[in-house]
Amino acid sequence: MSLPRSVAEVLAEHVTLEVEGIDRMYLNVYIPELQREQGVASFFRFHRGHQFASSALMDPISKTFVAALEEYARREKIPVIAFRKGQRKDDIAAEQRKNFNKPEGVVFIGKAQEKTPVFRTERRRNEKTGATYPWLVRSTAMVNHFYIYCVDRDFGPFFLKFSTYFPYNAKLCLNGHEYAKQQLGQKGIGFEALDNGVLRCDDPKRLQAICDGLSAEKIDALLRKWLRLLPHPYSLGDRKAGYRYQVSILQAEFSLTQVLDLIGFTPTTRRGPQWRGPCPVHKSASPRSCSS
Repeated sequence: MSLPRSVAEVLAEHVTLEVEGIDRMYLNVYIPELQREQGVASFFRFHRGHQFASSALMDPISKTFVAALEEYARREKIPVIAFRKGQRKDDIAAEQRKNFNKPEGVVFIGKAQEKTPVFRTERRRNEKTGATYPWLVRSTAMVNHFYIYCVDRDFGPFFLKFSTYFPYNAKLCLNGHEYAKQQLGQKGIGFEALDNGVLRCDDPKRLQAICDGLSAEKIDALLRKWLRLLPHPYSLGDRKAGYRYQVSILQAEFSLTQVLDLIGFTPTTRRGPQWRGPCPVHKSASPRSCSS
């Protein structure tokens, strides 16, 4: 007597490639000391030497940073695109990358207004003397953000999104599949690419080892490299004093990709696509609000 087999058991015999690893990662890029009012006051009073901490002191830093980014784009002949409401940024980036033929560099810079946490100044009054004084409080505001879309020789496409207002928090978005494809190409390992993954690889074990090797240290090195190459909102003196960007995970997606060879399968229904060749199947998990 033979027992009927499950669909999973049947499909397991037709897996031609299986790889597990990081899919997309969206990372917070921020200076920890400048996320609270007390730290911001210390930055302006004790580090930069101002008598009072006020949001008025932030405006010159913002203008210098924006001017540096605009001059960088002009000097390097980098397209600057103002995103319109409803546009898919990924589609614009894909179109721009078609015209980019360098192994590494900035593809284009996008601009968009978005709500972000900021600090502003309130006027408060001393209860004893009646004198007023500035006081920093957390708030939110709609400010310009620069999306800097790049190609890295080790990581492939990624982008950095910078707020143009103090404390100039940023986001780093990268793709583990793109990292794997870049590494396969550098090592001379033959493969066939998908839009977001690999369909075929001459050395699947090396592919899995590459995915396993995408570490926190390598991601941090990617950020440090491009912070050196791009205009920086903080001066060298600020950075030497310890005001340096750190990274935490905002969103991480992990995927298991299985490529199935469905040649010879007889469809049991006429509805839906009728596969006759390699069929990629993606399983992903996306835990949010992680930190490291």
